[in-house]
Amino acid sequence: MIVCHCKNISDHDILRAVEWMRAADDKTIITPGKVYRALGKSADCGGCMPIFLSVMRSSKSLQVPVELRNLRGSKTQEFRNERRHESY
Repeated sequence: MIVCHCKNISDHDILRAVEWMRAADDKTIITPGKVYRALGKSADCGGCMPIFLSVMRSSKSLQVPVELRNLRGSKTQEFRNERRHESY
């Protein structure tokens, strides 16, 4: 199925790119931008992004590596307001 008509990207292209990136580096976080770059293309109008993301999420290789999960700890929650006064 063609996902991006502007750049002629199919669902198989996206899934193969995700698999290739995971095989190349098992600790990388795979983003749509990285998939476009792996395919040698760039986003154009963005109309395909919801379907593009859906296809990416259907890949079993897309999961965030265990070492990188839950990195946002309680310390980052303290600085939610970035030390700004409430009037900002």
